[in-house]
Amino acid sequence: MRQMSNQDGTPENRLRKELPQEVTAEASGPAADASPQSPQLSGRQRLVNGLWPPRVTRAQLIVAVLLFGLGFGLAVQVASNSDSDSALRGARQEDLVRILDELDDRTQRLEDEKQGLEKQRDELENSSDQAEEARKQTVEKEKQLGILAGTVAAQGPGITMTIDDTKGAVEADMLLDTIQELRAAGAEAIQVNGVRVVAGTYLTDSDKSVSVDGNKINAPYRFKVIGKPQDLEPALNIPGGVVQTLEKEQATVTVERSDKIVVDALRAAKRPDYARSSSQ
Repeated sequence: MRQMSNQDGTPENRLRKELPQEVTAEASGPAADASPQSPQLSGRQRLVNGLWPPRVTRAQLIVAVLLFGLGFGLAVQVASNSDSDSALRGARQEDLVRILDELDDRTQRLEDEKQGLEKQRDELENSSDQAEEARKQTVEKEKQLGILAGTVAAQGPGITMTIDDTKGAVEADMLLDTIQELRAAGAEAIQVNGVRVVAGTYLTDSDKSVSVDGNKINAPYRFKVIGKPQDLEPALNIPGGVVQTLEKEQATVTVERSDKIVVDALRAAKRPDYARSSSQ
């Protein structure tokens, strides 16, 4: 039986040259699709894939909130310190020296008071007649408390401060700031236009004037203050202090030192309605 041949005379089995191609196509079919090779990623691409989209855990969120709160608190603290220091940044050298001297004087007054109390304690402990010594100290303490309470007159060195307010711009809070500044500087007795200033004194605005403990007073406001003049006057004249504040309101302020200031306005002794000594 003769073999079949193509027109060119080549046997049919010799036409199977494409068989390897068919086998290759079959091999690269389903089996190759089952395990495709992944494309190679660069280091930058792997970093981007790891960071985005972000994966935030609860712990990370809590830490972020705490850090934000801490940063906000520090910013507020820095801002407040900057505001409090702004008044001193523009101060002259002599003003800064005066402020430091005033702080030193306040520290010295507290130290003297401490030493005085320790001396009284030692005298009571070492005195042969402790009852008599205690009576003397009680009388002396009564005089001191009477001055502070305004029930007795007082005299001593100090200053006279006059505030002339022709514009009617001075209000009760400005006079209260003046009293507070004088107390901080060591004032022991204060009198304003014939009204004694004590621990419970209050000031209110009253029809373009000021009332002190319900007593209406008018400008010029005259302060009679007993204390160390070298401490009282500089305290009023510090940068941004009482005098500068009043002068901004177009008020005229004069301060005079004196070796003898008499504070003779008195307050009636008032028994507290509710407070009682804890020793009773």
